[in-house]
Amino acid sequence: MSEQREDLQRIVSTLANKKDEIFNFIDILKQTIRNVQVNSSNVFHELDKEFDALHSVLDEMKESMANTIQQERTEKIQALNNQLGQCSSALESSEELLECATTILNVKNPTEFSKAARRIKDRITACPAFRICLKPTISDNMSHLMVDFTLERHVLQALKFLPVPKVPEINIAACLVADNCVTVAWKMPEEDSRVDHFVLEYKKTDYDGLARVKDEQPWEVIDYVKDYVYTLSGLKFDKKYVTVRVQACNKALAGDYSDPVTLETKAFVFCLDDTSSHLNLKVEENYVEWDPTGGRGQEKAKGKENKGSGASPKRTSSTRSAVKGCRDRFSGESYTVLGDTAIESGEHYWEATAQKDCKSYSVGVTYRNLGKFDQLGKTNSSWCIHINNWLQSTLSAKHNNKSKTLDLPITDRIGVYCNFDGGQLMFYNANSMELLYAFKTKFTQPLLPGFMVWCGGLSVSTCLQVPSVVKAFQKSVNGLNSSTCSLYSVPVMPIERSHC
Repeated sequence: MSEQREDLQRIVSTLANKKDEIFNFIDILKQTIRNVQVNSSNVFHELDKEFDALHSVLDEMKESMANTIQQERTEKIQALNNQLGQCSSALESSEELLECATTILNVKNPTEFSKAARRIKDRITACPAFRICLKPTISDNMSHLMVDFTLERHVLQALKFLPVPKVPEINIAACLVADNCVTVAWKMPEEDSRVDHFVLEYKKTDYDGLARVKDEQPWEVIDYVKDYVYTLSGLKFDKKYVTVRVQACNKALAGDYSDPVTLETKAFVFCLDDTSSHLNLKVEENYVEWDPTGGRGQEKAKGKENKGSGASPKRTSSTRSAVKGCRDRFSGESYTVLGDTAIESGEHYWEATAQKDCKSYSVGVTYRNLGKFDQLGKTNSSWCIHINNWLQSTLSAKHNNKSKTLDLPITDRIGVYCNFDGGQLMFYNANSMELLYAFKTKFTQPLLPGFMVWCGGLSVSTCLQVPSVVKAFQKSVNGLNSSTCSLYSVPVMPIERSHC
C-alpha cells in the first residue's frame, strides 16, 4: 500500500506540475494573441503611412508634370497669337494698299497717274506682307510631354512586403557559462548577406524552460552585435538560469527571435545573518562593520528621535532591545557573523573585500556548532584565513587553534573555494587568483561561511561562479590524501588529524 501511495503521490505531483505548465502556456498564448493584435495594428498603420506617402509622391509628380504642360501650352499659344497678330496687321495693310492701287489705276491724267504710281509703288514695296513668314513659328506637337508608366505600374504591381531575415539558431554546444560570464553563439540557417547586425536579449530566471508570464522579468537588450558570438560579462548570478534569444536585422527591419535557450548559472547565493551576529557588528545584507558602541549609539539616537516626536519607541532590529533578543549568538572577542545559507554539497565560491582601514579580520567556514566565545580557526570545526593589520601586517591560516604564518603579500580581497564533497577548502588572493592556502579534509556537517572583523568592515560578494583557474587547480590536487587537513602547493605546518 505504501508503494501504491508513493506511486500515486508521484503521479499527482507530475500532474500538478503539468497543470502549472499548461496554465503558464495559456498565459503565453494569451500574451501572444495580444502581441499579434498590437503588432498587426502597428503594421497596418505603417502600411497606410507608406501608401499615403506613395500617393503623396504621385500627386506631387502629377501636379509638377501638369504645370509643365500648362506652361508650355501657354507659351506656344502666346507665340502663335503674336504671329497671328502680325499676320492680321499685314493683311489689313495689304487690303488698304490694294484699294489705293485700284483707285490709282483708274486715274486718266498721265502726270497725276505717274506721280501717284510712284508713291503707291514705294508703299507696296515696303508693305509688311512681303516680310512676314507664312509658316507657324511654333509646332502644335505636344507628344514630348506624353507619359508612359507601364514600367512603373509593373514595379508597383510587384510591390511586396520587405524580405524578413531568417531566424537565427542558437548553437547550444558552443555556448559557455564560466567566470560569471555567459558566451552565446548562434548561426543563420542559410547565408544571408543582407543581415546587418543581431540583437541579443537575455534575462535571469529561476525557471528552466518556458518563461512564467506572471513572473516575467523584462529582457535586457544588447543591440548592434556584428559577430555570431557575444559574451555577457560581469553578471551577478542571483538566479538559477539565464535565458537568451537572438534576432537578425537587416537595414530595414528585424526578423523573428530565435527559440529561447535557458542556460544554468550555478552560483552560491547567501546573505550575512544579522540575527546571529555579535552585538558589536553592524550587519547589512552583504556588509559587516565593527561597531564599538554595540548598538547603543543607534538606540540613543532612536530614543531622542522618539522622545522629540512624542511617539512611543518602535522596536526594530536596529535598537538595542531588539538586538538583545536575537543577536546573542556570539559574544566576548568573537566578533563573528555567519552566512544564512549552509553548504551541504557541491562546489561553491565567494569573496570578501576589506576596507582600507580594517585592522583585523578572518574569512572562512565553520560548522554550526561554533561556540558563543569561539573564534574562527580556533576550533576543530572551523577553518579560516586571518589578516592582521594592527602594528604589523601578517597573513595566516588557522584551524583547530593552530596558526600558520604565510610569507605572502597581504591582499584586501580574499576568495574562498569550498568543495564539500571533495573535502577541499582553498583561499585565494582574489585580485591575482594566487593560491594562499588550501585545506584537505572530510566535512561531516553542513558548513556556514564565517567572517570575523575588528576595527573596520568587510563587504561580501556572492552570486559568483567558481573561477576557471580554481577549477583547474582543484583537478590537479584531486589525488591528494583526504583523511587529514593539509596544505597544497606550499609548505604546511603540522596539523593533527581532525575529526571534521
